[in-house]
Amino acid sequence: MTRRIDQTFTALRAENKSGFVAYIMGGDPSYGASLELMKALPAAGADIIELGMPFTDPAADGPVIELAGLRSLKAGTTVTTVLKMASEFRKDNDATPIILMGYANPVHHMDYGTFAKAAYAAGVDGAIIVDLPPEEDGELRAAFESHGLALIRLATPTTDDERLPIVTKDTKGFVYYVSVAGVTGKALGQSASVETAVARIRKSSGLPVVVGFGVKTKAQAKDVAQHADAVVVGSAIVDAFHKGGKTAALNLTRNLANAAHNK
Repeated sequence: MTRRIDQTFTALRAENKSGFVAYIMGGDPSYGASLELMKALPAAGADIIELGMPFTDPAADGPVIELAGLRSLKAGTTVTTVLKMASEFRKDNDATPIILMGYANPVHHMDYGTFAKAAYAAGVDGAIIVDLPPEEDGELRAAFESHGLALIRLATPTTDDERLPIVTKDTKGFVYYVSVAGVTGKALGQSASVETAVARIRKSSGLPVVVGFGVKTKAQAKDVAQHADAVVVGSAIVDAFHKGGKTAALNLTRNLANAAHNK
């Protein structure tokens, strides 16, 4: 079930807060370093963790996350490695939702049923498979449903009224709104357009809406938090971790999370 996700958003609503979702690349630059950062994220304010699975052809990723994926692959990271990270994290934390984020090829190669079973066993709550459209995710969705996992879909500025119900149908946990038409790390969409999009998606899905792609500063996080149920930051945290290590990544997470929480 989506227990951890639902409980997280229920608790945030009770405190009139917008949540903060932190993305890191599993295995970047090594298994141990990324696991150490992952374990420290909740105390720095992360309500949900998105854990990236590296892939050789990351079409939706900007240069920062693409390079993080390459470093991770160079370190020998696989889907199994990332699942092991989740399992290790769960030994100390049973509350913070873990959402895997990646591409269909490695998951399909592992076998959708095998992946779903292993993700459930590792304490994962759901996944975003960015290049698997609703028309093609039936097999994975069925495997996820049999293990109570959330298959979370993406909506974008180009998702029109005809397309939106297709995207939101059978989505579980929350809907991820990509605020820009482009790759991760690009400039954030305009506040007014984000507000309108979140309202449309929330009405269509009945689920919380998280907004990502382009949030880098406290001001941006606070602005998005006015409208979204949670704010996602990936590229900025990954870049801070690469350039300044764990301390820099956690300081940035703390600042951005505070901005989102105190909208």
